[in-house]
Amino acid sequence: MPKLSIITINYNNAPGLAKTIESVINQTSSAFEYIVIDGGSTDGSVDVIRQYHHKIKYWISEPDQGIYQAMNKGIKRAKGEYCQFLNSGDYLLTPDVTERMLAELPSSCSILYGNKIREINGRQQVERSFAGRPITLMDLYRSTIFHATAYIKRSLFDTYGLYDESLKIVSDWKFYLIAVGLSNESVTYRDINMVWFDNTGISTTNKVLDQQERAAVLLKVLPKPILADYQHLAIDSAIIKRLKQNRLTWFLVINLYRALFWADKLFSR
Repeated sequence: MPKLSIITINYNNAPGLAKTIESVINQTSSAFEYIVIDGGSTDGSVDVIRQYHHKIKYWISEPDQGIYQAMNKGIKRAKGEYCQFLNSGDYLLTPDVTERMLAELPSSCSILYGNKIREINGRQQVERSFAGRPITLMDLYRSTIFHATAYIKRSLFDTYGLYDESLKIVSDWKFYLIAVGLSNESVTYRDINMVWFDNTGISTTNKVLDQQERAAVLLKVLPKPILADYQHLAIDSAIIKRLKQNRLTWFLVINLYRALFWADKLFSR
């Protein structure tokens, strides 16, 4: 049984798919299988897949109902202990990255993740997600574990179910929210630059839908009293963050609170 199943989903992105496949098949590790799920592309993507078919354990090209149905198809075919979802356009940064990530993997690890690199305003930026610190429910309320850089234990999908195909953007976040935030599955981090992330995907470009789906998931997954508390905490922390970004305003706020504290002490004597 392979240690890892790398799953690539694609739809009409032949150039990005070629870049992704080449980064996978050039890995020095042999402890993985490669699966490609294409959504019935008409742009030459199938020709790209056929070009590399001898390096691909399983592939299919047929219409689907979206990215999460495609990912679920890959999960159902996966034989690895872990699954990694490397969408077309994303690519592994170095040939040894899979070998380094899999080295001495703890047996108790449910999810392993590393770093991604992407371009923001013309500059490359390394993003480390939670960088190894304990992940709280508030962390997952506000953010997520990078999907492309995560090795997710295949058995977790048996425990918590496959990705919710009714969602277009945030089903992987919903999975993390349940598995890690509410069920305390173990997460391990390695400070390894793993993946170049393609900024043109739907999760990056459609922020409105992202927020709508997140709100709907939270209403469904979290009890209302807990959700209400987290909504208030998130608003308060956002206000504090904005205040801290303006040092003069933050200085005045802190000193105002100090003045009010001592005034209360003085006049309550």
